[in-house]
This record gives sequence, structure tokens and C-alpha cells, in this order.
Amino acid sequence: MPVMVDGNDFIHWIGRDMSIKILMCLEDPSDLVRVSAVSRLWRQFVIENGLSKQLCLRMLPEMSSLAGAIEINNMMETEEVQSNNMERKILEKNHRVYAYLAQGLTSSMRTACIARAISASSTDNYPEETIDNTLDPRDRIRHSASYWSSEGEMDPSIPESLVYKLIANLCVVTEIHVQPFQAYFQFGHPIYSAKAVRFRMGHQMYPMERGGDAANDPAAGFDSLEDQYIWTYTSPEFPMAQENRLQKFKLPEPALCIGGILQIELLGRVQKQEMDGLYYICVSHVQVVGRPLSEAFDVEIHDPSGKFTLKYFHRGYQCQSPVVAPEGLGADTASWMQSDARSIEQIIERFLGAAAEDDSDDDYLPTL
Repeated sequence: MPVMVDGNDFIHWIGRDMSIKILMCLEDPSDLVRVSAVSRLWRQFVIENGLSKQLCLRMLPEMSSLAGAIEINNMMETEEVQSNNMERKILEKNHRVYAYLAQGLTSSMRTACIARAISASSTDNYPEETIDNTLDPRDRIRHSASYWSSEGEMDPSIPESLVYKLIANLCVVTEIHVQPFQAYFQFGHPIYSAKAVRFRMGHQMYPMERGGDAANDPAAGFDSLEDQYIWTYTSPEFPMAQENRLQKFKLPEPALCIGGILQIELLGRVQKQEMDGLYYICVSHVQVVGRPLSEAFDVEIHDPSGKFTLKYFHRGYQCQSPVVAPEGLGADTASWMQSDARSIEQIIERFLGAAAEDDSDDDYLPTL
């Protein structure tokens, strides 16, 4: 039952602005969903003030480029409508989508998120030292070394970068793991690490015009990578140890990758190769840890400005960009992630759907 003060509802008693401030102190999206299930009045207040959307933007500032339209059941719905009844329906649909999105952002599910390698800023010996080698955790395969190597440079400050495609266009990333390569076949067993690493996430600049990507193109220089992608998130720099181990870099906060592209910047070189006197960076293995939002969500990039449309596909409609199982994992992994996401959707619909079906009672509490 709603909280009553002298016969008045709590929200009416303290006023709109103060009610919004109080409700936006909630950190768990499930609590906001529960608030909207207390009564029809409270649900209407949450919907009309877009609190679910505000919570999503607070949790993930990367969503600030959202163009303000949501695609539901493969039909584009915008907020620019004339009919009050239609406007209410749009607000209710937006509330349902953002509540589901916010709940998905707090999921505890963690999985490997790299689907495949795209390109490296340089490659010393292609294809023997290709970026594809970083997807395998082993540093030796069939008695041969397995690693990616940059080209040699006289200047140790010259950076390198590795670009990967993630398993979905919308992924929440929490950690990136990088293992430098130790050249066990060279005198002294040198480790060709970087001084520091930094991570960027985003999307291709022209996703519609460019049907593919320059996977494993040894001629793709650092400048061409800058021209090809738009980065919506950039992490702080993390120092890298010159040690032969999988080094784990945890982001300050979970980050939403919009567009499914992740870049690892390798900043600075520490190891000179004795035979030619040049500095190299070599990586044995890379992991990206996080979770896809689910098949129900996809994203469409409008133009190079970075504006995007969040697409929501209700149950029964197929997403155009389904979750892809990471290389080395079977299709069962993707199926498990999809079923987990559908379970979240069903729980939220049980909360939100009850309010939509009962307009006769202002003071109800759905039974779970």
C-alpha cells in the first residue's frame, strides 16, 4: 500500500521535485521497478518523469548519445506525438524498455566477450605473428610460439593498438586481461611488454557503408584505425608490469560498449631486441570480461556524430545482431546467455504488466 500522510499520498504530500530526488537515490533498478508496482499513482509518477531512463543514464554515461527513439516490435516509436493517449503509451513502453535495460546492466553474469580479432596497428611477421594468436591462451602451439608482435621501432614512446569485435553490439565490460609475451627462444628470455595500457570502446564510423573490417591487415596503420572508429568510452591508463603473466585491469566502473568494438592501446615500449636494437611490444593473450545486454537489445548508429538508436525487440521478434559465442566456445554458451536474459525480461514484465492490466484500483500490490 502507498505511504499515507493525513490521508494524502506520500508523493503528493512532499511534491514532485522532492519525490524525484528521493527516488533517484535508489541504486538498484529492481527497487525502482518495485516502486512502480506499489500503486497506479506511483507507477504513473515513475513513467511520466522518465525515472527508469534517468537511472540508466546515471549508471552508464555512455548512453548520453541516445537519439531519443526506441524501436519496439520492429516499429519505430518517437516521443514527438500529438495524441495524449498515444504519448502515454509511448511513455509506458519506454519505461518498460529502460527498466529492462537497467536490470540487465546489474546482472552478475560474467563471460568472455571477444568474438574475434579485427586488426593490429602493425605486425612484424604476418601471418605468423598475427593478432589472431592473442585469442588462444597458450603461448606455444605444436612446438611453435603463439603471440602477436608489433614492428620494431627506434623510439620507445611509439604506441601500438589491438582491435577486437565483441560478442554483441551492446556489451557491459568490467575487466580486460592482457598477457605480455616472453621470448623463451631468445637469450635472457626477454619480456616484450608495454609501459601502460588504455582501453577504448565504440563503433565503426560508417557501419552501413563499410560492410566489413580490415581484419589482420598488416598495412593498417595507427592513423587509419583512428579514422575508422568513433570511441564512446576511454579508460584511464593502467601501468603494465614487465612480467610473463595474465595481468588483470579492472575498469573503475562497468562500461557500456556501444557498437561492439574494443581497442587496447599499448603505450610505450620497454624491451629492445638485441639482434636489431629496436623496441617491440608482444602480446601472448587477451581476454575481455563482461556480459552482453541480451538479444532483446541492439543499436543502430545514425551517422559519424555518434548518435544512436536503442532498439528493443520484444519476445517473439528476432534481433538483427544476435549474441555470438566467443571463439573457442560452443553455441551452448550463447544459448545460456540468451535464456538468462529472457528470464530477467519475464520478471520485469510480471512487475510492470500487472499495473497496466489493472486501472480500477489505486492501492494494489502485485503478488509475486
